[in-house]
This record gives sequence, C-alpha cells and structure tokens, in this order.
Amino acid sequence: MPLPGVLATLPLPIIGAPLFIISNPKLVIEQCKAGVVGAMPALNARPASLLDDWLAEITETLAAWNKANPDKPAAPFAINQIVHKSNDRLDHDMAMCAKYKVPIIITSLGARTDVNDAVHAWGGVVMHDIINNFFAKKAIEKGADGLIAVAAGAGGHAGVKSPFALIQEIREWFDGPVALSGSIASGGAVLAAQAMGADFAYIGSAFVATEEARAAEGYKQMIVDSSSDDIVYSNLFTGVHGNYLKGSIMASGLDPDNLPESDASKMDFGGSGAKAWKDVWGCGQGIGAIKSVQPAAELIGRLIREYQSARERVALA
Repeated sequence: MPLPGVLATLPLPIIGAPLFIISNPKLVIEQCKAGVVGAMPALNARPASLLDDWLAEITETLAAWNKANPDKPAAPFAINQIVHKSNDRLDHDMAMCAKYKVPIIITSLGARTDVNDAVHAWGGVVMHDIINNFFAKKAIEKGADGLIAVAAGAGGHAGVKSPFALIQEIREWFDGPVALSGSIASGGAVLAAQAMGADFAYIGSAFVATEEARAAEGYKQMIVDSSSDDIVYSNLFTGVHGNYLKGSIMASGLDPDNLPESDASKMDFGGSGAKAWKDVWGCGQGIGAIKSVQPAAELIGRLIREYQSARERVALA
C-alpha cells in the first residue's frame, strides 16, 4: 500500500517523538530542516493561547526555509494530541491545528473517529500510538491512517512487546504506514526497524540530549552518562508503566531497585512527592549511543551517516 500524503515524501525514514514538556518550536524546526519529522505535544504550549503563536512560528519558518532551499525542502511537522476525555483543551487545540492545517497529527490515549475525521477534513494524516496488536486494530477501525508501535525499551510510557513480535503481528493484517518506537538511537537501528517491516523509526530520547530541547541540563547530561543498565521500568509515577532514568529516581529520594507498585486509582507516589517528567525523567534503553549533548542537526547528521553505512554493509553482505 502506498504511503499517504506527506508520509510518502519524507527525506528520511525518521519521526521525532513528541516529548512532553521538552519539545518546542525551536527543536521541531531544526528537526524538519534536517529532514526528520519534528513533533511536539499540543499541551506543551502553556497557556493554551500560546499554541497559536507556536504553530504560526513553525509554519512560517518552514515555509521560508522551503522557499530558500527548493532542492532541500523541510520534512513536515506533527502535533501530538492526547484524545482522552481528561484533556479539556482538545477542542481548542484541534481548532488551532485546523487553522494551520497541521500535516500530521499523532494521537495518544484513545482512538477517536471524530478526531480522525477532523484531521482528514483539512488533508492531514493521523498516526496513532499503540503498545499491542489489539489497540492497533482498534485505531485503524476508527480511522487512523497509520500506527506508531511502541515496543519494549521506549522512553516514557512504553509497552513490553519485543519489536519483532509487535511488527510481525501488525503486518499480518495492516499494510499502511507504521513507525517503530523503542531503543532507536543509531542509524543502524533505523535500518533494522525497516528490515523488520516498519516504514519509519520513531526516535525520542536521543533528541532530549540536544541543545534545542527544553530539558534541564542535568537531564541531558544524565542521558549522555547513562546506558541501558540505568533505565528502570515502573508504574509508580503515573499509574502507567514507563521507562525512567535511575539517577533521577535516586535524586528524588527513592530506591530504584525497590519501587512499590502504584495504585493507579489513587495515583500513589509513595509519599515521595516526585513527579514524572519534571523530577523523574523518562528515557529509553537506546541511550548508550548518545555520547554528547549536541545540536539536533548534528545528531541527525550522525544518524544519516550511520544509516547509509548500514545500508552499504547490508548490500555487500
């Protein structure tokens, strides 16, 4: 099945994950200019009225870039919408996305036909993130164009399925666009995602450690200094299982090796007062590939070189 709309012409098979609190117009713009889909959560714009300004900045800057660089157009950008009923900003934020005809909408925490229909009305594409095959089928039944398969090892809220199993099961019935998330931080891993059957790699944690990211410097440096051994999978902080940096858990006064289970109905934080994302930092298992904090364009340049080198190795094998 041919890829729909803007997804068919991406310069690189990479989508930058929308990072809660961290993604901002500056990071999105640099990602897009370097050929990667830049993405941010609508909820990062606070107050809500700021989203109008941010979308104007992104669309106008990328339009100017494309005019000045017709031989190297920017990749499209994406906005993440939390479509769960608890998001009381959804109607406002969707109206702003309609105003600017956002090319790609990434939906999370529920699949809604009305949201998908609204995006299609302005010509946009909907990618829905899922952690298993059951939710993947529900998303497509409700009109999503594509899927983001969040496998084991992804940063923040993550599934437990091996990417091999998850992609294989999805590809048994779905031939539309699929992005794979989970421990991808090198060009070789991007090619591996494609070899498994995904169209795109979905990369998040690597972009936290970029100069443009709106993350604490200590967060960025901890990613550089850590490896997969420093990632802890727990539901304590939000009621939903996710991957977090061990060092940030320790800094919050907790023992990362003896975390209690959360009571999701009560949002019990173990009395620590530690808050996910602000105090306890989400991160995926692929961070061993991150050796320094650098501009997003330099990170993407490395990914491109590694991706091309991996393709050459495969061709020679």
